[in-house]
Amino acid sequence: MNIPKAGDKAPTFTSKDQNGNEVSLAQFKGQKVVLYFYPKDSTPGCTAEACDFRDNYQGLKKEGIEVLGVSVDDEKSHQKFITKYDLPFTLLADTDKNIVEAYGVWGEKNMYGKKYMGTNRTTFIIDEEGNIAHVISKVDTKAPTAQVLELLK
Repeated sequence: MNIPKAGDKAPTFTSKDQNGNEVSLAQFKGQKVVLYFYPKDSTPGCTAEACDFRDNYQGLKKEGIEVLGVSVDDEKSHQKFITKYDLPFTLLADTDKNIVEAYGVWGEKNMYGKKYMGTNRTTFIIDEEGNIAHVISKVDTKAPTAQVLELLK
């Protein structure tokens, strides 16, 4: 697994959002992007993380920061997640795993001694030029926005 580091050019991508619209990283040139990878819609940690970003979204937007969530769930799953928790930002349906693999966050996981492949929760902060400014590999699911803002000070 090769995770891009701070200073690297952010891997480009085009994917479908929750509504089936194409979204590419290039659309956000000129603004900062919080690209956060999470394992699964509507699970406790992922819900806490998404709701923290939701609760702080307007403040992030004021700072010129866009939030994009990525999981391997499909568009329909993302729509339910967004509707249930009133999420104001885009979720990308990376069903073909192109983005999780490009960012090196798809890998072996271990739960209760059972090994399986999945998305490792990781947040990338991408600057206005499309470079990775910061990588958060130990995400605090209850306060991911605070982690992001601390790094951007």
